[in-house]
Amino acid sequence: MPPLLEDVEKARVFDLEQLRYAGAPSHPAHAPGFNYFLHRHHARGAPEARTGASGIIVTPEHSGTHIDALSHQAENLTLHGGIHVDEGVQTSVGFRRLGIETMAPIVARGVLIDVPSEEGHAITAEDLERANRSEIRAGDVVLVRTGWGKYWSEPERYLKAPGVTAGGSRWLIERKVGAVGADNVAFDELSSTPDPELGVTLPGHILLLVRAGIPIIENLNLEELAAAGVHEFLFVCLPLKMRGATGSPVRPIAIA
Repeated sequence: MPPLLEDVEKARVFDLEQLRYAGAPSHPAHAPGFNYFLHRHHARGAPEARTGASGIIVTPEHSGTHIDALSHQAENLTLHGGIHVDEGVQTSVGFRRLGIETMAPIVARGVLIDVPSEEGHAITAEDLERANRSEIRAGDVVLVRTGWGKYWSEPERYLKAPGVTAGGSRWLIERKVGAVGADNVAFDELSSTPDPELGVTLPGHILLLVRAGIPIIENLNLEELAAAGVHEFLFVCLPLKMRGATGSPVRPIAIA
């Protein structure tokens, strides 16, 4: 057996996806969130012993644990790489540039920064620096734990989770990370007050997605990983290949 497979067999796998269910927490911009409807049913009277059941999923791409494509956000109608949003790029059936299908599977070194925070706390660069216990290398995926993932079954409470400030996002960009994620609904702070420097809400989305081209993963479940004291791991995340979509549901895992 190749050494890599032997190592995997000995490793512990952490499931970082939150449960998907109707009524689960959802950013207001992506309501009503995840919904599942059983379409075909097992029932008496079938022509043979075999019966089948199957359902229909109705969900925004940005529902539950998901990753943002680089087409998800624009600054002055310009996407990452200076791509202007016009009818040749943005269509009624999706984006012709920077759709989620252009994002490769993510297999990288992961780093957990554990910053358990109270409601209303803004997670700053200083907070990240102080809580970080690992060297962050170029290309790493950095996951920020606020501690609010445990409230996933309490949507109202979960939506009050703290978020990362613009300064915190800049701190991550300076370290040339490959992707970022958090156990909250937007990675950023949820605030109606625009960032004083950028003049926008959700400034991390502009800094990370548009300016730096760094994907954001939201609504992660980081509780088990933190409880195990794991701060460095192999991170695997596979976006669905949906042509032109601005994001994708994912089931990321950490292997340690």
